[in-house]
Amino acid sequence: MFEELIALKEKIEDHVKRRLLEFKRLGEEGRTTFDFRPYANYVYEADLFSELCFCLLTANSSALLGIKLQSSIGIEGFKNMSLEDLEKAISSAGHRFARQRAERILKARDKFDQVLELLKSSKNGREIRELLSDSCSKYKVKGFGLKEASHFLRNIGFEDVAIVDRHIFRYLKEKGLLPDYKTLTRKVYLTAEEKLQNICQKLGVSQAELDLYIFYYKTGNVLK
Repeated sequence: MFEELIALKEKIEDHVKRRLLEFKRLGEEGRTTFDFRPYANYVYEADLFSELCFCLLTANSSALLGIKLQSSIGIEGFKNMSLEDLEKAISSAGHRFARQRAERILKARDKFDQVLELLKSSKNGREIRELLSDSCSKYKVKGFGLKEASHFLRNIGFEDVAIVDRHIFRYLKEKGLLPDYKTLTRKVYLTAEEKLQNICQKLGVSQAELDLYIFYYKTGNVLK
């Protein structure tokens, strides 16, 4: 049933493993160098906060646009740029929600010490995800739902959460593993994550790894 993913493992496994190592290094050391060649001509250094900002920027947008912005704004830009300068930088790249994203990045700056505190307190990705996305939590990051929180955690080395974006959602529906839901509610998200975990067990991969293979299957790219 998942022959296409098995075939992809043989084709792009080295690229996927390299990306996972980049994620792991970011989580363990606080910095990493991302190299997206040959899929996109970007090589740059990222830290934990710039990765959180990347995940804010990709929501309702694209990974490639997020990569472009993360590369151009840089670690220091995310930490220090004014609201107006961030908005200008985000807008110039063609992002539809430049003002909103700039505002969320500034709010995330104020929360980031608490985010770091949370990351040090647990190794359970699903527990941390709940606290990052729950509006009643003191750790809530404005703009983070289950998908965005999962995206951030996966990109800093957590392998036990799934990023149920439009590509994953469509893949599961094409395979007949999800009904034709019109909206991705919390219940649907968690159901999709369970289906993905079943695939992980069959293929012997983590949620983090499976996401990269499905993303490649749907887009032809290994990004993040």
